Amino acid sequence: MIRFIHTADIHFGMENYGKIDPKTGIHTRLLDFFRALNECIDTAINEQVDFFLFSGDAYKTAHPSQTQQKLLFQSFLRLHKAGIPIIIVIGNHDNPLSFGKAHALDIFGEMPLSGFHVISKPTILPLQTKNGPINIVGIPWPTRNTVSISEKHLMKSASEITMYISKAVVSIIKDLAHKLDPQIPAVLAGHLTVANGIFSGSEKRAVYGTDPLFLPSELAIEPFDYVALGHLHRYQNLNEGGYPAVVYSGSIERIDFGERKEGKGFCLVTIEAKGKTSHQFIPVSIRPFIQIELHLNETVPHTQQILDALAHHTIKDAVLKIVYHIPDHVKDRVDVKAVQAACNDAMYLVGIFPVRKVIMRERRIGAIKADSDLNTLLGAYFDTRPEFQSRKEILIEKALELAQQAEQSQQEET
Repeated sequence: MIRFIHTADIHFGMENYGKIDPKTGIHTRLLDFFRALNECIDTAINEQVDFFLFSGDAYKTAHPSQTQQKLLFQSFLRLHKAGIPIIIVIGNHDNPLSFGKAHALDIFGEMPLSGFHVISKPTILPLQTKNGPINIVGIPWPTRNTVSISEKHLMKSASEITMYISKAVVSIIKDLAHKLDPQIPAVLAGHLTVANGIFSGSEKRAVYGTDPLFLPSELAIEPFDYVALGHLHRYQNLNEGGYPAVVYSGSIERIDFGERKEGKGFCLVTIEAKGKTSHQFIPVSIRPFIQIELHLNETVPHTQQILDALAHHTIKDAVLKIVYHIPDHVKDRVDVKAVQAACNDAMYLVGIFPVRKVIMRERRIGAIKADSDLNTLLGAYFDTRPEFQSRKEILIEKALELAQQAEQSQQEET
């Protein structure tokens, strides 16, 4: 029986909400991701797993800070000291996308330490664990550097090249799978976009057509016993009821408010025998993201309505956002300072955002000539004001009288 941890999308460097921790001098959100990763590593060590599989995106960018690199190294070094091999697949955030440049995780493959395996190009990694052999087919984030693109394809559009890369990677996976010993357990590990995968949060801004896409049926092929994916931040099995499971472990911490309702964690995978595999999603403790949204009414003071809504949430140590909708034609009477004072227990207040319904002005009907007389102009104006329709004629008459009086007064003064 072979057991391993499957995780992905650590994203050290996501520091969009938070502040500098006064004790360490490190950003609080970086510490959140660090704690979540080490919960995952705690399980790996306590369960004495055979290996630790990371399916890409260790950092937010391909150029992490020294602090981010130090924290990741500290975490992975715990696994090394426990004798647990680490398999790292390169993700899109890890890749500098420039030919010849080293990626952010190259250093792990260059260290004179056993047990670190970095997969930066499609390959088969035979791994001898304490419970027997296993083959791992690694597929890093597909780019033009992943597959050979002949000159005849260079003049094609971006979408055509993306489609070509998808087909080429599928062919590579099939070829590598064909080379495997069908009697030995096998895992496909990749940082890929599966067509029916569910995006969440910031990922929803991703546009289909820019990522090479794959079907679950193109990945869930023999002789694989488990498909371990990274890239999408929500935990999901895209081959539910089928074999093997095609699993995104998801990110280990929330990236933004679009993920505030999602649990985060990692997978503990058990291969009991060839053709018999199960996995368990294990949640980690994560920072609460709370968004309070309410529509104010005119019967209760605006500030009090927001304070009452705050009282129904546990905001201590949370990342907090408040959105309130103001009734039409009503002045915003929220005491922002009073609301901010009530949010002191939150770790970070993103903002207090008022929302008003946009009222479109009704366009006037018909074109009016610049040299039209006053009677015509007044008639056109009152035609756009339904509330004056019953008094239109008398109002025009009175307005013309006033205009005539004004003209006479001006002539007398002259």
